[in-house]
Parts: sequence; structure tokens; C-alpha cells
Amino acid sequence: MTAIARISKLAATTLLVTATLSPAYAAGDVKAGRQKALACQTCHGMDGAAKIPEAPNLAGQSEIYLVRSLQDYRSGARKNDMMSIVVQTLKDEDIADLAAYFAAIPVTLGEPPK
Repeated sequence: MTAIARISKLAATTLLVTATLSPAYAAGDVKAGRQKALACQTCHGMDGAAKIPEAPNLAGQSEIYLVRSLQDYRSGARKNDMMSIVVQTLKDEDIADLAAYFAAIPVTLGEPPK
């Protein structure tokens, strides 16, 4: 198999896997997501940094990961007492917008402690 054939096969496989893992994924609107994130700020902060120990940091997370997580909370595939309540009213567009917003927040890393 030539190098070009291998690359083509790999690209096709990657596209197939991506489509399978995120069937309802659609790029969201960052600006709309910021408005919708007002409801998330108590736990996750507008900066995406957790404000309570039980909440994860959302800033800089993968947009696809955030969409999938919110969809899973909404469907019941993923369980969390607070999130299971919060996501029930979210539409797919809301989820995409929130994911776009939190994914767009830049995260900077410092040097690890020595």
C-alpha cells in the first residue's frame, strides 16, 4: 500500500470515527453561549474556573467533549444530581453555544512546581 493510500485510508477512518462519536455536534455561537453561561456561573464561573469543589473547570475544554457531556447529562447516560436538573431545559443549540463559549476561553499554563 502506498503512502498516499495509507493517508487516505487514515483520513477516511478519522472522519468516520468523528462522525460516529459526535452525531449531533454543531458548532455553537460563542457570543450566545456567553449569555447562556450566566446560568452556569455559580458553579463554573464566567471564566470557566470552578467556583465550588464539586464542579469541574470548563475553560479551554474541547468543544466536542463539552457537547457530548451535556448531551449525556440530558439523556441520563451521565449522572450528576445538579447537572441532571440543569440540562433538562437545554436545546441542542443551547448546548452547542455553551460548549463554544467555554471552549473558547483561553487557558494558560505555568511551569509545574519543582
